[in-house]
Amino acid sequence: MDVQAQDSGYPMATLSTQWTNNATANHSIRYNDATVRLILLRGKEASNLAYACGFYCDGNCNTCLFAIVFVPLNDLDHVLNFEPPRVVWSANRHNPVKIGATLELTSEGDLVLKDADGTVAWSTNTSHKSVVGLNLTDLGNLMLFDKNNVTVWQSFDHPTDSLVLGQKLKAGQRLVPSVSETNWTVDSMITLFMNGRGLSAQLETSPPQIYYQFFIDNQNVSIESPYVQFENGNLAFFSNYIRNVSLFSIPQTSSLQYIKLGSDGHLRVYQYKEDPGYDRIPDSAPPTYSWVEAADLLEYPWDCGPRVCGRYGICSNGQCSCPTSIGGTSYFKPVNYKQPNIGCFENIPLSCGDSQNQSLLELIDVMSFAFNSDLENIDATSCKEACRKNCSCKAAIFKYGSYPTNGSCYLSTQVFSLMNISETTISYNSITYLKVQNVHFARSPTHSPEAPPAKELPNTSVDNRRSNHFPIILGSSFGGLFGMMILIVVIVSIVWKRDDNEAEEINLLGMPTRFTSDALKAITDNFSKKLGECGFGSVFEGTLIDSTKVAIKRIDGFGQVKKSFLTEVETIGSIHHINLVRLMGFCAEKSHRLLIYEYMPNGSLDRWIFHKPNEYVLDWPQRRKIILNIANGLKYLHEDCRQKILHLDIKPHNILLDGNFNAKVADFGLSKLVNRNQSQVITTMRGTPGYLALEWLSAVITEKVDVYSFGVVILEIVCGRKVFDCSLDEEDMHLLGLFKRKGEEERLLDIVDKKLCKEAFDVNGHQGVIKVLEGVMEVPDNLDYNFSTQPSTKGAAKFGQEFSTTTALSPSILSGPR
Repeated sequence: MDVQAQDSGYPMATLSTQWTNNATANHSIRYNDATVRLILLRGKEASNLAYACGFYCDGNCNTCLFAIVFVPLNDLDHVLNFEPPRVVWSANRHNPVKIGATLELTSEGDLVLKDADGTVAWSTNTSHKSVVGLNLTDLGNLMLFDKNNVTVWQSFDHPTDSLVLGQKLKAGQRLVPSVSETNWTVDSMITLFMNGRGLSAQLETSPPQIYYQFFIDNQNVSIESPYVQFENGNLAFFSNYIRNVSLFSIPQTSSLQYIKLGSDGHLRVYQYKEDPGYDRIPDSAPPTYSWVEAADLLEYPWDCGPRVCGRYGICSNGQCSCPTSIGGTSYFKPVNYKQPNIGCFENIPLSCGDSQNQSLLELIDVMSFAFNSDLENIDATSCKEACRKNCSCKAAIFKYGSYPTNGSCYLSTQVFSLMNISETTISYNSITYLKVQNVHFARSPTHSPEAPPAKELPNTSVDNRRSNHFPIILGSSFGGLFGMMILIVVIVSIVWKRDDNEAEEINLLGMPTRFTSDALKAITDNFSKKLGECGFGSVFEGTLIDSTKVAIKRIDGFGQVKKSFLTEVETIGSIHHINLVRLMGFCAEKSHRLLIYEYMPNGSLDRWIFHKPNEYVLDWPQRRKIILNIANGLKYLHEDCRQKILHLDIKPHNILLDGNFNAKVADFGLSKLVNRNQSQVITTMRGTPGYLALEWLSAVITEKVDVYSFGVVILEIVCGRKVFDCSLDEEDMHLLGLFKRKGEEERLLDIVDKKLCKEAFDVNGHQGVIKVLEGVMEVPDNLDYNFSTQPSTKGAAKFGQEFSTTTALSPSILSGPR
């Protein structure tokens, strides 16, 4: 399918130009797993490829980047959608935007990317720097230039994870990969950078672990302004005195190439190449092209790399495995047996306070990718002892040549992937010693205090009869105890078997990753960092093998608690939405019930709206965005899922905020699934007092109970107080009663959060809001009203500016007429 894009002769734009990211935009090209909405398109290059910049969105169009991409063209300069575009630069990996976002080249010369709600996601910060235009060059460099055609800002000065032909990587610049092709989150654990000594790649630990270095001999000259440049057939080093020193040889080609740093630590060259296996029918048909890997510049045997097998994983013959057991004792287990490349975890986490119960597990012919020698001219025994005495040391890597009495020792504070070098051509020898915590079992005391001597009793007939009955009584007691123990064992076995069946049933539902309880202990450092309490349990912070932070909810108790766990897994495990907290995994192992969620750094909404004096306060644009986010989440639950999902516990504590204050609905432990053909459902009352709708009195409910709770939450957000506050006077304790009374008194402004009203320039600006609440005035089309500032004219840099790309949700969108 051919889609006509902008003329390939239109790679420039002038000031006061704006582009909107929407589904109806011109020049929108849909691919299997992505959508590109073109803004600028540079003329055709080799192999019918062109550079373009625009909005690059994922398959569901939930998240979008402003990016520079390669797009294929046909002979008529039409953009083709058979080959997905390749992203070579992006502005906002750390802060993706949504449908409705805008890119504007302002009249002051600033290139600004705003999300759909008007918040700034990225900017070149070039206002008042004499910028007159925007240009996408032949090299794929996006430039802002002045009237003298001098570059004011360019994308080449801000590389992401890739280099294109002609691009330089200068001293102080870095390549940092994304987590994966579909997860654009910056993976800050790996970087490739330039300095005065050459090119280096390292793991960003503390201290950093350099796993690749290319040194330049600078003994006789002073290296200034060093950089590497990607050329056809070469990645070359340049400086003030050194010219064109080849670091890597790259296959030359007449087609386009680019270099990309992957999250596994490899630096690969990709080439757009004709597919030789494609049969052209008829013969006159044009050839087909695709992206192929042309070279791996940081190549290791069997495609091993510093993160290929995860933490503690050993790469050997292209396979990943955990360190072997010694003497029947297993110190490591896979995080996931079905995915050995994810890594391994320690059965017992290391404890600095228990160093006397630690050992060093010897792994012969195993090497760390990062080796920064801490000790020279040393033997293996001294290397091990240095690690034993250092609490931060988790592994000692000993490298030597012909004589093991004279080697180098590296004390590693974090262990990533290791490599078996026994079948490689590496010229040195290596032994890795992993520090492990020993397994100890409690032992009973070998001696007990002596009992006092028994008094001698008279030998009477009564005593004889008692002694004759004693064996019978003792036997009966032991018999009863033995029978009770058997009964307990049977009951426990039945419960465990039922738990196993339930866990297996969950596993068969195609749910997210299943973790073992031991793995979660390692991920949370034995549940040491508690984030807070939630319904039926506690929440802890954890870190996955790939350094991703997660929140782990541990369910405590039985009965209703187990039902809550199953409900939560069944409900949120099969749905995905940007305004619902993402379930990344779970654990259902015997009595252990845990849920692994994405980490939300700003916590729950209640801590931000029920603020104390002088604490950070959310302004109105932030609060309004949060309200719309919750509304979008509820709309998805009520209308867009295969079955309607009633949350039944909407309250600020169950609304979580990410780093950009985007709100996500969480805690589905009380939720209810309803078939779409059901208009109502009968269920027992559940939820939190103060947020319960009157429908609960009849136990016949609809999705409108969520909308009622949502309305209470909106009122709390606007008023900055809890629905019930016993610290206030009795007549003001209940927010809904206070709202009703103030409405009757025509004094609704009294209950609006004083922090919002504090910066008001004109109290009359609030009267429109009050009239809407009183029902005297219709809700306006644009709900982007700012409590703290009067609406400003277009172009004014103040809060309250109109955002034409945002559409407010009406109540009917949520759940139909009430």
